[in-house]
Amino acid sequence: MQITDFYNYKKPGKKISMITAYDYTLARLAGESAVDCVLVGDSLAMVMHGRPSTLRASVDVMSLHTAAVARAVRNKLVIADMPFLSFRKGKDRAMEAVEKLVKAGAQAVKLEGLDGHKDAIEHIIKSDIPVMGHIGLTPQSIHKFGGYKAQGKDPKSAARLLKQAKGLERLGCFAIVLECVPPDLAGKITKSVKVPTIGIGAGPCTDGQVLVMHDMLGLYGGAPSFVKRYLDGRGLVVKALNSFNREVKSAKFPA
Repeated sequence: MQITDFYNYKKPGKKISMITAYDYTLARLAGESAVDCVLVGDSLAMVMHGRPSTLRASVDVMSLHTAAVARAVRNKLVIADMPFLSFRKGKDRAMEAVEKLVKAGAQAVKLEGLDGHKDAIEHIIKSDIPVMGHIGLTPQSIHKFGGYKAQGKDPKSAARLLKQAKGLERLGCFAIVLECVPPDLAGKITKSVKVPTIGIGAGPCTDGQVLVMHDMLGLYGGAPSFVKRYLDGRGLVVKALNSFNREVKSAKFPA
């Protein structure tokens, strides 16, 4: 899937599937699947490094994981998250971060929010780097929100999110992630912009959906309530490990 395919998918109403992966092994499986594109999310700070939030992700860490994913995924679009504050230190610093992620293998970057860094988004796009927007629950703003809470539940905040979506479209973003917003608002935003919307905890009316691979495979505990688990990964892995342990101790392995 290429950037131009996002527009082509929206016109006929074809849904877009995006999965978040962080390492070579799982990304290789994603590459072998029919999933459309892969996001290297800053949630890796939590899932892969045990941090309490995404705020601990750095450009160097994101670049390391992006390189691993890009080596595994050769036939799909790879998008990398711009980590906390990396695009709020001026256009030059933002471009330095973008350069590292693109050289690591990302074909596009994703930025959270809009207010306060419109100039950075515009500059990145004018530098021919595709940008995916992200509004609603933006995890890098959890201290402002007071935790991981759904956004756009009242008329004022809903109007603000709609305005942000239109602003991201005007700047030239090729798609917009809508995270944890009411389904009716997600549907309204989706109809109001010409670029595709990718939902996560935003109901069925967006142009596509994204889930963290570790969540949907049941590998990571404490997944959000909106996640559908397609596999009991933790249970299967623990069962296999216990079988290995029993066979070693009973001298059944190696045969």
